[in-house]
Amino acid sequence: LVGNTPLVELKKLSALTGCRFLVKMESMNPGGTGKDRAVRRMLRVAAERAGPGGLPPGSTVVEGTSGSTGISLACACNALGLRLHVVIPDDQADEKKRLLESLGASVTITPCCAISNEGHYVNTARRIARGMDCVFIDQFENTANFFAHLEETGPELWEQTGGNIDAFVMSAGTGGTIAGVSQCLKARDPRISVVLADPPGSSLLHKVTHGVCFAPQQAEKKLRRHRYDSLVEGVGLDRVTANFARASIDTAARVSDQDTLEMAHWLLREEGLFVGSSSALNIAAACR
Repeated sequence: LVGNTPLVELKKLSALTGCRFLVKMESMNPGGTGKDRAVRRMLRVAAERAGPGGLPPGSTVVEGTSGSTGISLACACNALGLRLHVVIPDDQADEKKRLLESLGASVTITPCCAISNEGHYVNTARRIARGMDCVFIDQFENTANFFAHLEETGPELWEQTGGNIDAFVMSAGTGGTIAGVSQCLKARDPRISVVLADPPGSSLLHKVTHGVCFAPQQAEKKLRRHRYDSLVEGVGLDRVTANFARASIDTAARVSDQDTLEMAHWLLREEGLFVGSSSALNIAAACR
């Protein structure tokens, strides 16, 4: 059931702007998120690397996640009879933690900090996996993530639109989706514009526009408790991952938390779509 999700036109937004806005309903994947695609591919690769017998039932998988990948992993691990231990930063919504625990995952919460800190949630997950001799998924650096979108999501978009695409707009968490889809679409039509949607505090906008991975918040003399000031969860990064490094991006658009929030309310009120902050960020950037 993973993949082959429908495209839906945002009819009111299209009428207001004179453009045709199409959104891919990744919420219709079994785990309720597009992360199901990357999880399926990463688990398959992990099983192949494990050798004969793959990942037998009862094996433990460990991952550092800001939420959605953990939810997809929990669903998949339940189906495969695997155990899951996830590590999440403390700036994520309580609903995510409760959902992960409801799905049977063990959850460790760490203080939000930069990737250079040993206590960062990804570094903590890697350390836990090493100590337990378990499989560490490593979604940020695992390029199976990229290939899932290069070989599946991108071709779906091309076929569903008949190749009639002017621009693809997407935010980056691991960077796997925008990297895979951008490479796929540009290989078919180099004229397609790929735009990164980025929240405040992320370093990626400056990486795309100026070649330097930097955010103004990093210039503070004392780093705040949270890595950056955005309310948007799961997207925006302070580094270039192995997945994001493969992206072919033309430009980037910064969207404030307020604009993202107002777009989320507008989409619910006018289009009948109840979406989270990263989806609203994508649409707000596309409008811009």
